[in-house]
Amino acid sequence: MKSTRNPWAWIPTLYFAEGIPYVVVMTVSVIMYKRLGISNTDIALYTGLLYLPWVIKPFWSPFVDLINTKRWWIVIMQLFIGAGLAGVAFLIPAPFYFQATLAVFWLIAFSSATHDIAADGFYMLALDDSQQSFFVGIRSTFYRLASITGQGLLIILAGFLETATGLEPLQVNIQSTNQPVESTLWVSEADFQSTPSADASFTAFASSLKISTTNIPSDSLKKITDQAQAHNLTNGFVVEEKKIEKKDSWWTTHVSRPWSEHAGRPFANFIRNHFGEKRTQPSADGLVGNAAVVAVKLNQKPDAGKDVVLNTRLKSGDRSIALIGGERLVFNDQNWDTPAYMVIQLDKKLDKPATATFESTSGNLPMAWSITFYILAGFFLLIFIYHRFVLPRPASDAPKEHSPKDILTEFGRTFSTFFRKKHIGIAIAFMLLYRLGEAMLVKLSSPFLLDGRDIGGLGLTTGQVGFVYGTVGVLSLTIGGIIGGIAINRKGLKYWLWPMALCITLPHLAFLYLSWFMPENMVLINLAVAVEQFGYGFGFTAYMMYLIYFSEGEHKTAHYAICTGFMALGMMLPGMIAGWLQELVGYNHFFIFVMLCAIPTLLVIPFINVDRNFGKAKKKSQQKNCYTE
Repeated sequence: MKSTRNPWAWIPTLYFAEGIPYVVVMTVSVIMYKRLGISNTDIALYTGLLYLPWVIKPFWSPFVDLINTKRWWIVIMQLFIGAGLAGVAFLIPAPFYFQATLAVFWLIAFSSATHDIAADGFYMLALDDSQQSFFVGIRSTFYRLASITGQGLLIILAGFLETATGLEPLQVNIQSTNQPVESTLWVSEADFQSTPSADASFTAFASSLKISTTNIPSDSLKKITDQAQAHNLTNGFVVEEKKIEKKDSWWTTHVSRPWSEHAGRPFANFIRNHFGEKRTQPSADGLVGNAAVVAVKLNQKPDAGKDVVLNTRLKSGDRSIALIGGERLVFNDQNWDTPAYMVIQLDKKLDKPATATFESTSGNLPMAWSITFYILAGFFLLIFIYHRFVLPRPASDAPKEHSPKDILTEFGRTFSTFFRKKHIGIAIAFMLLYRLGEAMLVKLSSPFLLDGRDIGGLGLTTGQVGFVYGTVGVLSLTIGGIIGGIAINRKGLKYWLWPMALCITLPHLAFLYLSWFMPENMVLINLAVAVEQFGYGFGFTAYMMYLIYFSEGEHKTAHYAICTGFMALGMMLPGMIAGWLQELVGYNHFFIFVMLCAIPTLLVIPFINVDRNFGKAKKKSQQKNCYTE
């Protein structure tokens, strides 16, 4: 029996489900391990490797294409991901939780990467090209919503559970002021007034604090942070982290090290001397943002052998007021009656009154995070059940009968047929070069907004940059992507290829304008970022649609995964040298170089062959019924 299935019934949930495990593995795991006391060194090393499955997924994409249906792979991987999330929840309370949960995160990462392959392949099989063009922006939007959910709602949920399972939360209110403030940095036992209490609780001195925006010498800040850290280490509130000694890389030794440091390797110096800005170097004033110390003490002795962990985070307010020391403090029956120190610092560029509230929670952290992951596992179980019944069964997504020998033969054939496709050289050039300028820009846009005006930046505070990119930028990017999908659906990819290529390159002029005129008006700065991000979202639609177009054929699922590998490579390689280049030539000349990167992008466009009707909405009489069950 045939029936139609509205794409709105499954595309939003499918791509929301695609984004959740990625953000859980890459972001939520980092926050969880930090809250549970794992060192930054171990977090960076082990969670950084979790990205590997998404990098190498093209190498097993042929198996997804050859074995069973894409629909089968989607629902099975969602079941595996849900089971993996439940496994993380189960293992968090275990003594060996770090090693055990890392192993499960690896399984989730491979399952998620496989799910990505199947979902993208299913998208191409279940929709005709006009529907693909219309929904390309929609699917990106729900993928981004998954990212926001993972980094926002999941963390909020875990924080709520931390609060609900521990002592009364402690709040510290910080206010910056332009007026001089006399403050005592270090406190003694006498500074804490003993208040009889039947319940254990934390006390802060001071719980409301004013910090002057007058900057201080960097040596003074170092003295404050060193003294606070030494005190916390001596009393067992924190554990000293291991340091990793870094050796010079090949790039540092042979390319990036200046002439003065490595005679005979003049490449970096050549670029600086011939293409760098002739900016007068400012005299370093050695000043940094002002800082203050907040002391925290537990008012009752914990049970012997029991640790009470106090985790502190920014609850609300301006992100230009930051906690730079004492984020995680451990109290026990040996140090409970000694004050522990947290260090608060203002952004050096903050020159006006601002407020921030920090909240310290001491809940049962393993229980809080375990419940969070159980809830997430339950959500994925519901997603699995929903898609088990709602996903359509397109006729083209039929199982293939292959013997083990045939599968190995087809595996090699999948790669060989991809690289034998017509115009493969131009296609790969397009995949690598279309986002060349954006790959350079994306790495330096936030540092440019943050860096001081004396070195060519705009000197914005952390809070201002968070609003510019986290709100205005994300909104503009999303709107651009949705409008891009609708535009291609109306006129087709070929019609919009040139306009979209111009839209992904020319808006970079917004950053050249910012670096040249350096406006202080936040409206102009937000407008410039909005224009650039809208252009990127709009222009990126053509890129995604071309990957779909080029993947058409017998092994479209595997071929699309290979295309996404080239897409990642096209972003990775330019991004690796962007920072080095900017340091040599300065921001203004760097953004001129970004504009020059538009030339390779635009030069390759005339050689791209696309069916003029690809992506264009078909008349109802021409549409195929792609949804059969």
